[in-house]
Amino acid sequence: MKIPIFQIDAFTDQVFSGNPAAVCPLEYWLEDGVLQNIAAENNLSETAFFVDRGDFYQLRWFTPQTEVDICGHATLATAFVIMNKINPDLNEIKFGSPCGELIVRRKNDLLSMDFPAHPPEVCEIPDSLIKGLNHKPVEVLASNYYLAVYNSEEEVRNLNPYMRLLKELDRLGVIVTARGRNEDFISRFFAPAVGIPEDPVTGSAHCTLIPYWSKKLGKKKLHGRQVSLRGGEIFCEYKNDRVIIAGKATLYLEGTIKI
Repeated sequence: MKIPIFQIDAFTDQVFSGNPAAVCPLEYWLEDGVLQNIAAENNLSETAFFVDRGDFYQLRWFTPQTEVDICGHATLATAFVIMNKINPDLNEIKFGSPCGELIVRRKNDLLSMDFPAHPPEVCEIPDSLIKGLNHKPVEVLASNYYLAVYNSEEEVRNLNPYMRLLKELDRLGVIVTARGRNEDFISRFFAPAVGIPEDPVTGSAHCTLIPYWSKKLGKKKLHGRQVSLRGGEIFCEYKNDRVIIAGKATLYLEGTIKI
């Protein structure tokens, strides 16, 4: 069996930056164990698989260790592949996914994802979160991820967490964030529980970051940057119960998997 594979750098227009994702178009769904083995072999934070259903594409995401319910950068990467390699006439794509319908629209070289908003709420703060971050935040909230807020960009950039402790938390990941020097906000994202110590750029984290910073700054349109080693730029908008997460993407490689 031969399966096409593309590796896309998402939330950037330059290779070797942004967040790399593998994208595999399928004619039909393979066994879950095969999909998981491919993702583990790719050893990227996410591998996306999709099947054409006619009026929409069915989409799933796998880390090297497990399937996940939502992934922003691999959705952006998948839309880039479809719009540039499979059906260049498309400027809007509907995805069916484990978290519901997702829509991606193209305007020039910017891809905009329409995702559900996950506003953070007050929560109990686990000791392992504070100890794991190795530097106390000024505020902790939670959605599907923990959100730790700091006073400055420098604090976020200089964090050196204990991944062993963060791996024990009851949520899949931890977002750390602060006001940016040149952007509305900056962030980092840690998810050792699913095999991702630090994710380079995390679209799904912005389902929580956008409503938080929109309320904090009193504005709907925001400019964010994830300050991981690779880094990435995100253009954001808050629309009630939805968020618009937009960015660029570029092709790194294409080839064929033989199994």
